[in-house]
Amino acid sequence: MKAKRIIMSFLGVIIGAISIGFFKLAAFGVDPFQSFISGIDQLSTINFGTLYVIINTCLLLFALIFDRHYIGIATLVNLFLLGYVVQFSYDTLHVFFPNPSIFVRGIAFIFGFVVLCLSSSMYITADLGVSTYDAIALILANTWKIGKFKYIRICTDLICVIAGTALYLLGNGNPSQIPTIVGVGTVLTAFFMGPLIDFFNRTISGPMLKEKDHN
Repeated sequence: MKAKRIIMSFLGVIIGAISIGFFKLAAFGVDPFQSFISGIDQLSTINFGTLYVIINTCLLLFALIFDRHYIGIATLVNLFLLGYVVQFSYDTLHVFFPNPSIFVRGIAFIFGFVVLCLSSSMYITADLGVSTYDAIALILANTWKIGKFKYIRICTDLICVIAGTALYLLGNGNPSQIPTIVGVGTVLTAFFMGPLIDFFNRTISGPMLKEKDHN
């Protein structure tokens, strides 16, 4: 049973990282947390993968202090591999679609968004640790009892979007490029990612785990 949870958790993280590559290809705006990192990236000379590790290590400290239940195998995989897998995913897609049409970008966004929500649901439900960013909303919802996860996730996502935009501009980023990191796709993700993760928890990941545990 533990092995099945590990597989479900590992696949959730890796598939999620690949889906972010599709977000970047779509250029309609990445998910809120990635937009926050992109803002910091504009101010930093550190490569994206390493910067991702540094930021998530800071968030890891918060989770370790307030509820280490959410720290596990998936957290470590997410912490040390996700940033590099995202970059590999985007670079590979860019080889096949160097100048994607608006249609290709639209398909890439829809696919990336749905798969990211499903993959997040998979490793959250596997309960072997979540990403340090997911842990923040889960701690606020389940440990501190501030409110429901889906609503708290909307709030944390909106904070990331606003902060990411501000940091990008502070780093002298080109305003015309803002829609590629904080665009309509980011806004849609901020409002609908939490509810869709909750939906997948109830309809796919939860039943999948129960079936596996039963077997």
